[in-house]
Amino acid sequence: MPSTIDIEPLAEDAWLVRFGDTIDPDINARVHAAAQQLRERMPEIECVPAYASLLVRFDATRWRGDEDALSPQHQYDTLRSMLANIVTTTDASREVVIPVWYGGEAGPDLSVVAGHTRLTPDEVISRHCAVTYRVAMLGFAPGFPYLLGLDPALAMPRRADPRLSVPAGSVAIGGNQTGIYPQALPGGWQLIGRTPSKLFDLHAVSPSLLLPGDRVRFHAIGQDAYEKLMEERG
Repeated sequence: MPSTIDIEPLAEDAWLVRFGDTIDPDINARVHAAAQQLRERMPEIECVPAYASLLVRFDATRWRGDEDALSPQHQYDTLRSMLANIVTTTDASREVVIPVWYGGEAGPDLSVVAGHTRLTPDEVISRHCAVTYRVAMLGFAPGFPYLLGLDPALAMPRRADPRLSVPAGSVAIGGNQTGIYPQALPGGWQLIGRTPSKLFDLHAVSPSLLLPGDRVRFHAIGQDAYEKLMEERG
């Protein structure tokens, strides 16, 4: 895997750091390691990870009155220096367990996925729950996690006819990724289940339940447990 990075300007106070151009767990790990490294050295920097790139925004007020520090060349040199040695260490990120009611009304595409993959629905569920995923990035909608780590046997093309409204909490497969719809949204991913966990709450201290870099595991529950957890959530 190439270790070089490219840094390009996006605005007077924003830069895009590119680590590659593919969806790759190792590249994504470098993205998150770089973001952590930058935050530790300069807490006022805003870092927004994607699959293979990192948006970095400088707080210009930190250098108010210092025109040299505000210059693009200074920002570029600062970034280049701080990212000279990116260390990907043993995973110390959070692990979040997401309960999921699979199949039935909650996962209308489970049987389609099973047919495509030549697995039984129970085997699809078992394989989907057997993996520890990584939140590669948030995107598409506030709180929507793109999760890396899907068992290759479960890879599934998106629907030819996207739904106009996918229920909030729907757990889905799209290509070689899995994700969770945080709100009722249009979407074309294959729906295999639904979680009672609230993925995004604008009024919470941390609005997004999952954050880039988090580890995620799915836990299968039945309809009764799902409905009880929804009642408790309120």
